[in-house]
Amino acid sequence: MILVITVSILFIIYSVLVLYYGSAWRSTPNYNKRNQTGTPTKFAVVVAARNEEANISQLLTALAAQTYPADYFEVIVVDDHSQDDTASIATSFPGVKVISLQEEGINSYKKKAIETGIAATNAQMIVTTDADCTPGPQWLETIASFREEARAAFIVAPVAMHCNPSILQTFQAMDFMVLQAITGAAVSTGQLSMCNGANLAYERNVFYEVGGFSGIDHIASGDDMLLMHKVSRKYPGSIAYLKSTEAIVDTQPVKTWKAFFNQRIRWASKASRYDDKRIFWVLLLVYLFNLAFLVLLIAGWWSYYYWIFLLLLWVLKTLVELPLLAHAADFFNKSWATKLLFFFQPLHILYTICAGFFGQIGKYEWKGRTVR
Repeated sequence: MILVITVSILFIIYSVLVLYYGSAWRSTPNYNKRNQTGTPTKFAVVVAARNEEANISQLLTALAAQTYPADYFEVIVVDDHSQDDTASIATSFPGVKVISLQEEGINSYKKKAIETGIAATNAQMIVTTDADCTPGPQWLETIASFREEARAAFIVAPVAMHCNPSILQTFQAMDFMVLQAITGAAVSTGQLSMCNGANLAYERNVFYEVGGFSGIDHIASGDDMLLMHKVSRKYPGSIAYLKSTEAIVDTQPVKTWKAFFNQRIRWASKASRYDDKRIFWVLLLVYLFNLAFLVLLIAGWWSYYYWIFLLLLWVLKTLVELPLLAHAADFFNKSWATKLLFFFQPLHILYTICAGFFGQIGKYEWKGRTVR
């Protein structure tokens, strides 16, 4: 009985949180870009790239096709010790500045790469994306318009994940889409600060005013959220979310289950590093609620009533999460996802438990490196 009561309390709190995110996401208005007035903003698109010969051409082609005036943005690719043709491919694109990262033996190569790229430009705004991403043609134009209206120091924009029909990629796309909706809800309401480095824009001078990555450069991950927290502390209320389909950046899923778990462990490894402890408590709640399913599964060997309760909780969890997923799917044009939510619950629960646990105690592999 104590177990059932405890899990029920966790479910109620979890439900309130998810319903809040769903309401906040629906309430966030879609942004429609306007024609800019005055001199266009100068942008620098900074891309940290390591072993991305299969993807870098697609990104640079998409950047060359931007509708934003070519004289007002530059592309800087910082090659992070690639062991393939990433650098030579990037160099073949006219106007792309390619810099080779020199540092060795550090724990956060991506932060150092971004920092190096920022130091190589005088642009007003830094825009970051990943080498395996593809923005739409009006990406920079939309960011510029939004910056002019929102007057934000730090802009968070949406990221979508391509997928094929495989279980691995379909699940990734669904999970990532929900995370993106929660990101938009959290940033728009100013309650929590979340973001993804595949689609960020921030003032170059603000980056230096907060000390760049100083103080967080020993942490392998966190070039996005940890930087955002530094900006938020120095400039409260300066973080804005750009909810626009024209600002979406498409990214690629990982190709193997091992890579997927390493990616999620990498994300989870930042949980204890956030200064905003509200995020920690939210993550802890989500972890404990998902862990409850495993506890009920084990307890069912002593009493099958726990298995009945587990099945009921599975259904209720799906019903609570469905509105958030449905509205996210509508924005990201992935309406098929709502039909699969119930069936993917066990996989979501399992990866949440594993990633949350190993993210705090272990190492993970990323880009051919073992990171602590």
